[in-house]
Amino acid sequence: MFSFANPEYLYLLLLIPAIILLHFMSRRVRKRNLERYGQLAILERQMPDVSKYKHGIKLALTLVAVTMIVIVLARPRAGAKEQTVKVHGIEVMVALDVSNSMNASATDDVKGVSRLQKSKLTLEKLIDKFDNDKVGLIVFAGNAYTQLPITSDFTSAKMFLNNINTEMVPTQGTAIGAAIKLAMNSFTGNEKSQKAVIIITDGENHEDDAVGMAEEAKKKGIQVNVIGQGSTKGSPIPLKSGGFMKDDNGNVVTTFLNEKMAEDIAKAGGGIYLSGNAGDAVGQLDEQLKKLAKSDLQKVVYSQHDEQFPVFAWLALIFLVCEVFVLSRKNSWLRKINFFTKENKEDEKKN
Repeated sequence: MFSFANPEYLYLLLLIPAIILLHFMSRRVRKRNLERYGQLAILERQMPDVSKYKHGIKLALTLVAVTMIVIVLARPRAGAKEQTVKVHGIEVMVALDVSNSMNASATDDVKGVSRLQKSKLTLEKLIDKFDNDKVGLIVFAGNAYTQLPITSDFTSAKMFLNNINTEMVPTQGTAIGAAIKLAMNSFTGNEKSQKAVIIITDGENHEDDAVGMAEEAKKKGIQVNVIGQGSTKGSPIPLKSGGFMKDDNGNVVTTFLNEKMAEDIAKAGGGIYLSGNAGDAVGQLDEQLKKLAKSDLQKVVYSQHDEQFPVFAWLALIFLVCEVFVLSRKNSWLRKINFFTKENKEDEKKN
């Protein structure tokens, strides 16, 4: 199978007719300029070394070289094959809290990085540690929604992660139980694959039976780990318009990390609780996940195409070199050959 990695560059082949047009226009201008000095037939006899045919040869060589260069830019490829291989890994579903309280500072410093941004940075580092595993992404506030189905495409996972914000879920709250339930239903049907859920939340406005749902996940062999984001001392929630969120009485709302609730969920789910502000949180979580048995995960891999552009690059170079060495003068060994018509020969005899 032959294809191009950058087919859009093939539009440059439209330069070919443009080059041909410019060439004939220049030849026409040259002819007009010569006719100013006398009859063209007489002037051509006074320039016996000028070849009538080499300009056409040079044009042809240039056009072929340009065509080869355009093909090189389009990156021709061949030999693509699809193959299925088995790899060892685990399945991980990440449930990220996107309630308004996640806009608050992750530390005691009111102007510090937000809990949501800190969560994103933590997840990016964790994803970088994944190898042959699969990862999926869920966002939740008052309800839970799948943001990215479970996949081995870590590049896409990071892309979706970067686009997450607190305006994605219209219903406010912290429905951790709903997030765990959705995560349980989001894994593949591979019974041999070990599975884990990672909950990242501040636990503010916890409203459903998250502990009971974590216990249910543990019964099904799914490990539930929790990363708590925020400060136990509390932080105000900043607004886009400036200032901080206030309640109906005009008082600034302070949001606290519910660390006790997060620990209870992790314990019920057979996992661990980690503070998002811990320097080694990613390392500890990675070690926890590595304890899970690595099972066979089926993965489709596309073999790399065989690049064909070097062949066309060499051809382009050869034609360019040939074009440079083809001069407008006649070859010395061709001077003895008369390419004039019979009619022209008779004119020469008369003169």
